[in-house]
Amino acid sequence: MRSSATWLLAAALLAPDRPAVAQGSPEIAAPPIVVAAASSHRGRIARYLRARRAYEERADAYWQSISEKRRARFAKRRGGQPVGLDDYVLTQPPVYTGPPRPPGYRPPRRDPTKPRPRIPVVADFLKAAAEQFRFVPQRPKDDTEFKQAYARVAAAAGLTRDQAVRIYAFETGGNGTYDLQAGLTSRRKNARPISPAIGYNQLLSTNTIGLLAEHGDAFLATLHKSAAKLDGREHKIMDRKLAALRRMIAFSRTVPYRWSDHDRLAKTTRGGMGIHAAVLDRDIGPLLQTQKLLNSVQFASMKGHDKPLTAVELELMNFTGDGNGIDMVLMPHGLRAKVPTANFFQRGGYERNPIAGRTGTVAALFASIESKMDRASQAPGARELAEAF
Repeated sequence: MRSSATWLLAAALLAPDRPAVAQGSPEIAAPPIVVAAASSHRGRIARYLRARRAYEERADAYWQSISEKRRARFAKRRGGQPVGLDDYVLTQPPVYTGPPRPPGYRPPRRDPTKPRPRIPVVADFLKAAAEQFRFVPQRPKDDTEFKQAYARVAAAAGLTRDQAVRIYAFETGGNGTYDLQAGLTSRRKNARPISPAIGYNQLLSTNTIGLLAEHGDAFLATLHKSAAKLDGREHKIMDRKLAALRRMIAFSRTVPYRWSDHDRLAKTTRGGMGIHAAVLDRDIGPLLQTQKLLNSVQFASMKGHDKPLTAVELELMNFTGDGNGIDMVLMPHGLRAKVPTANFFQRGGYERNPIAGRTGTVAALFASIESKMDRASQAPGARELAEAF
């Protein structure tokens, strides 16, 4: 969604009442019907832009209040103070109700000199990994093998079958493969990725960098134990994998441990793109997928949630980020039907997320996720993962 400043720019770029003519050329009067049509079209554009500007101003103010309330809630929780209904914005986001965009009119882009970056796909991750880290993931022979490895790692880390299977069901529809990318669940020819997220709980490339930066040493230790049980060709493959993983870990630690820095590496560097190929490896991938969920479990415990997280609660943290997720998990049940889901999203994320807008309240969001988990858990892929535990 464009900002109000963009709509002001659009208004300034409206065509003048009369078309420009070459200097020195005789001016030819347009037929009255053409002049009237052009004037009417400009009038429709002007009315549309006025309505859009007014809407954008309301929306900007609304999302600013969402941010302010969120900061205040987080500060209260850090200080051990209770959070109540007044600490949330209780109205839904404004909806544009003005005239539709006139046919043929295209608002100017914020920065017309900057093309929208293409979302990389699995082939791009693999190519960058080979170039940057001399890393070629050891792919499983089939998805069953990956499910079995994931189940072993997840169970050993303390995740339950219910958590792992239901999150897999929600994120992939119950039949997703280990290399499934967001937006490509359909096999249609025109299907396009909507993000770099891959796998059973849809890890972003930014997540992969953060996980390697924080837990890389533990991953290396685990793989060293596995290497000790191997010999011959398999041992050599593991040695190469360990060497490449060390290079990837070192790269992930070239920036401060902050989401913004990890995001920049992931989206603007070849190394950041290549690191994401680790999710596809039959040994490293299950470690990354499991650790992402385990981080959320540990975060919830650190914030005072002493009960085991249900699959829905854990998915909310996976879905919206740990900070926003625990904000919903800790909310008293009596408030959930009154608090809009918009309180837990940035504007762009909310507007791109059909579930957030459709559900409207936290209670409805919980119910929607639970319902989808129930349905998708009956799919063959989800049943196979359940059997692997």
